[in-house]
Amino acid sequence: MTTAATPSDVKRGTLPVFATATAITVANIYFTQPLLDQIARGFGVSASTAGLVATAGQIGYALGIVAVVPLADRARLRRLSRVLLSVTALALLAGAVAPSVALLGMATLVLSASTALPQVIMPTVASMAAPGQAGRALGAVGTGLTMGALLSRTASGLIAEAAGTWRAGFLVAAAATAALLLVLPRYMPAGRPVGAAASGGYGRLLASLPRLLARYAPLRLSAALGATVFASFSAFWSTLAFHLTAPPIGLGPAVVGLFGLCSVPGALAARYSGRLTDRWGPSAVNTLSVVSAAAAFALFAVAGRSLVTLAVGCNLLGYGVTSGQIANQARVFAAAPGSRGRLNTVYMFAVFGGGATGSGVAGVLYSAYGWHGVVAGGAGFLLLAGLALAWYGLRSRGTSTGSDDGAGPGRTDTGTAAAPAVRA
Repeated sequence: MTTAATPSDVKRGTLPVFATATAITVANIYFTQPLLDQIARGFGVSASTAGLVATAGQIGYALGIVAVVPLADRARLRRLSRVLLSVTALALLAGAVAPSVALLGMATLVLSASTALPQVIMPTVASMAAPGQAGRALGAVGTGLTMGALLSRTASGLIAEAAGTWRAGFLVAAAATAALLLVLPRYMPAGRPVGAAASGGYGRLLASLPRLLARYAPLRLSAALGATVFASFSAFWSTLAFHLTAPPIGLGPAVVGLFGLCSVPGALAARYSGRLTDRWGPSAVNTLSVVSAAAAFALFAVAGRSLVTLAVGCNLLGYGVTSGQIANQARVFAAAPGSRGRLNTVYMFAVFGGGATGSGVAGVLYSAYGWHGVVAGGAGFLLLAGLALAWYGLRSRGTSTGSDDGAGPGRTDTGTAAAPAVRA
């Protein structure tokens, strides 16, 4: 996607603003998870009923990906960001004062749908990147997104404990989102994307999504890799708490909640995968991603009660998932610059579906075979990713340029010629 903005429209500090915005907004999806026990006690409902609030957040985010992200190919992005941030802030305030768990769930559904904004920012930053630097730009912003997802649970738990109420988490999130409303839109392109008129109306945008998957081989590869690698990630994290609290490890819930911080160094290191994507191409970084995640599951298999081994594995897994995401989106966005928003919609929907599948399969495997069943299942998903990558590599050798990969050494994204350049 390119924009009608001129280079003079790019402000200094655009990448840090985009990275911060993705971190703050994506945190709105996950910060409720540590608060569910307080929510259950506050409303006098069961844990399973309170858990529907988190479920509403996941459903809302999926709806936002499908319903909102395609607008990145058509809408005025500055105006769209204002609308989404306003809706999110108001929904967070509604959640903070919700008198019942049902209304809290409805507010969470709305705020999660409008929190699809990070997936609007990602194709935008790819369009604004200088030629040959899209991977570096995506790496910087993608790291912000990962950090927001990782740290939101810890932050909300600390805020709720300090304030003595889960409502404080919603109020702080509303304030942070409202603050973004004063900053982020000024850094977004003011005009419509080039080719917006040709993209047709909203209904036509949505109708074009299935055709994109059939048309673009790079999208199919990225979707397959994103779904399988994220399935392994979700399988691990959805069952880790059971493993850590059960004998012989037997940690308490508070320590389990802080264990997620162990993967922060690996996620931060993945930022440099954007530069590797620009230099070597997405497939090379995807190979590194799958190998890193596979090494993590090898450590999980032999970790036993060793928390150090688990922590090292967490970093390898975090690096693998984040670096793979950067490479996948760089490939996808290079495939069709005029359709980046819709391409990202299809890709993220595949990733989301993979995560849900991984969590579901892991639950069944843990009940039947324990922790080693989960490790085997996660390794199985990674095997599928490796097979997809190998098949694609063999297929690409039959072409003269290997252009299906969409990016690589010496390649530039010709679709960004009219876009304001952001240098990573």
